[in-house]
Amino acid sequence: MSTAAASEEGLDRRVATLFIAPFLLLGVGNVILILFWGVNPLWGFLILPPILFISVIGWIGFRTGFIRNVGEE
Repeated sequence: MSTAAASEEGLDRRVATLFIAPFLLLGVGNVILILFWGVNPLWGFLILPPILFISVIGWIGFRTGFIRNVGEE
């Protein structure tokens, strides 16, 4: 692997993290808000896996360029 490819891959990871971080923080903030309201903690654990799953799928999509290359072939 060349150094240019390695630095571009690191940049893609950083950009993907910057794009996904607000959504992840918003989701985790909602879970924390639900727990502070005094709702049963089970609801927090039920809501957290979909938030994490969608965040990981979005991060992979941004990192690999799948989202940028739609319709380009």
